Amino acid sequence: MLCGIDEAGRGPIAGDLVIAGCILNAPVEGLNDSKKLTEKKREALFELIIKDSTYHIVKFSSQNIDADGISKCLASGLREIMKNLECKEYLFDGNTTFGVSGLKTMIKADGKIAEVSAASILAKVTHDRDILKEALKYPQYQFEKHKGYGTKLHIEMIKKHGYCQIHRRSYKIKALQKTLFS
Repeated sequence: MLCGIDEAGRGPIAGDLVIAGCILNAPVEGLNDSKKLTEKKREALFELIIKDSTYHIVKFSSQNIDADGISKCLASGLREIMKNLECKEYLFDGNTTFGVSGLKTMIKADGKIAEVSAASILAKVTHDRDILKEALKYPQYQFEKHKGYGTKLHIEMIKKHGYCQIHRRSYKIKALQKTLFS
């Protein structure tokens, strides 16, 4: 039995880091790396995955990331998943275990291994749903368009409005260095 693990939200400059672990109890057709699927397909697969799997999802806020760093949050999340999902083997998408023992890694596992694909979808859909809720609280940032990533639009909104509660202040953004810190 395999527990696939993946994350969403490592790269954005706003919003939560989401890590999901998934053990499939039955095959799910159409799984793939969440980034290679349309939003509509991800949403449909999310519902199928949660019906036919055992899973655990961990979230770290921008405040957690700013206080502890992204690597420590990832390690903590991986340990929590392994503690909550008992399995013979744990496979994390990528090339580092972040110091967590008993964890295997594989680059691009989210497109190769069904359990990791499922975890990828669980993490991405959870991340995107959460950031869309934040978009309602902070409409001036247009989170629904960039999902918290450091796009040109997002940088312009930060320049105009400053940071909000869900921004990661520890992330150094070159385009903002001259504007906010001069």
